[in-house]
Amino acid sequence: MSILKPATIDAIKHHQSALLDGWIANLQQGGSLSDNRISRDDVSRQAKEFLALLVSASVAGDVADLARTEWSESRQFLETLSRSRAMQGFDSHHTAHFIFSLKRPLFDLLQKTYASDPMALSAELWAISELLDTLGMHTIRAFQKSREEVIRRQQEELLELSTPVVKLWDGVLALPMIGTLDSQRTQVVMESLLQRIVETGSDIAIIDITGVPTVDTLVAQHLLKTVTAIRLMGADCIISGIRPQIAQTIVHLGLDLGGIVTKANLADALALALKRSGLSVTRAE
Repeated sequence: MSILKPATIDAIKHHQSALLDGWIANLQQGGSLSDNRISRDDVSRQAKEFLALLVSASVAGDVADLARTEWSESRQFLETLSRSRAMQGFDSHHTAHFIFSLKRPLFDLLQKTYASDPMALSAELWAISELLDTLGMHTIRAFQKSREEVIRRQQEELLELSTPVVKLWDGVLALPMIGTLDSQRTQVVMESLLQRIVETGSDIAIIDITGVPTVDTLVAQHLLKTVTAIRLMGADCIISGIRPQIAQTIVHLGLDLGGIVTKANLADALALALKRSGLSVTRAE
């Protein structure tokens, strides 16, 4: 168990203004205040708030165990700070630097406070260093978690944007696909397409794979799963974009696409879909 001496806590309380000035100066020297994504006033406000939380938690108990109830507000503050920095596009180094920049002014204050007691100075320096290191690591973990959530959300949004379901005609939907088709994307494709089939009551769905660079056994299996799901919904499916290279690959791999109607391009697939719907397109005189 590591507890700061009363003299240390009193020194921090009575010299908060000087500590904040030194902290801000270190942040300035490290370049944290030169970024226009966050203002100096915001950084100063966050530093003042965190220093108050630090003092309050240190008075209450162990400075080496952040899991204790006394540190809950400090943990929450750092998690909110990390989430905000991640949303603003900062990196983990910038976020952790906010905590580690407090070390020098705190060390300077302790050296003055315990100038006549080297043993006490050593113990307090170790306790403060351990505390700030632990807080810094908690900040980094919180930042990484927030950043991963941002990246995951962006990936989901990109998946949705890369699989648009387009209504070509009454009862005819088209799904132009671009890029690699994997298990996760197949699930998104299937859900989006099936939902649109239900919403529009469409009878025919065209999956265009012109933008899919390669077709292997795994891609073919994903396509078959999607076609099966479409048929279970009472609709029919046409796959377009079967280029010569893809046709040769399918033959060489021995893939069985029997029972699935394929066309060379989207225009041919649309013409077939219209024909199945009892419609025809003629040139206007």
